[in-house]
Amino acid sequence: MFLLVQIKQNAFFCMMNENFNESFRKKIDQFLPSVSIDLVVFGFHENQLKILLLKNKDKLSWGLPSGFIFLNEDLEDAAKRILTEKTGIENIFLRQFHVFGRANRTRENNREALLEEQLVQDDTADEIKRWILSRFVTVGYYALLEYTEVKIRPDIFSLDCSWHDINAIPPVISDHNAIIDAALQTLRQQVHYEPVGMNLLPEEFTLPELQRLYETILGKSIDRRNFQKKMLSYNIVSRLPRKRTGGAYRSPYLYRFDEEHYAQALKSGLKDLW
Repeated sequence: MFLLVQIKQNAFFCMMNENFNESFRKKIDQFLPSVSIDLVVFGFHENQLKILLLKNKDKLSWGLPSGFIFLNEDLEDAAKRILTEKTGIENIFLRQFHVFGRANRTRENNREALLEEQLVQDDTADEIKRWILSRFVTVGYYALLEYTEVKIRPDIFSLDCSWHDINAIPPVISDHNAIIDAALQTLRQQVHYEPVGMNLLPEEFTLPELQRLYETILGKSIDRRNFQKKMLSYNIVSRLPRKRTGGAYRSPYLYRFDEEHYAQALKSGLKDLW
């Protein structure tokens, strides 16, 4: 079975080798040189905060979803396009949080794909390698996505795309650990001044489930009564006339976010919550 999988993978790579050079070479002149986008995609599942990672074709390391920017494309539009290509989701909560420009940072994930899998083999190889392996400044965005709605898709430089617990991240390339840490710190700051949850939880949820999300992001416990009192006082959640059933304890009421009040809270901010 393993041999069959390897044969299929090799056939797939050979097919890509034939098409990669010409298709990517044609796009080089359409991309903004030396600037890229890296995305830290957060999801929440089974009381765990997760991030989306792509496994590179060196078969050893992982990296963040990333991509290049077309010359006539706004940064945020590029980030949304790249993320939609990776997840299939179009309605995305997306925030720019930092620019990373260490002098010796490179597109190491692309380096491995090019050199190990030899995706470039003709006369255009030097041109493509110079372009991809040059110094890149990357703009960091973080996204909040509802876990069950994501249809993850590996790209031409990756073998796999999957979710990982924020506390159990495998070895990642280049400065991606620093990018992940910066995104998490930014998200934790957002929790203090803006609502979080609409893009991470299902449409219907309980207040204990919402509290668990906040506790997981912050990495600390929150007083239950204080949490519920503050959350309800901001009118960003509405109680439904039915309860969560099937649990071992008293069935809590279900809630959903009030989109109008939630949007206003994102715009104007909230008093420090926790």
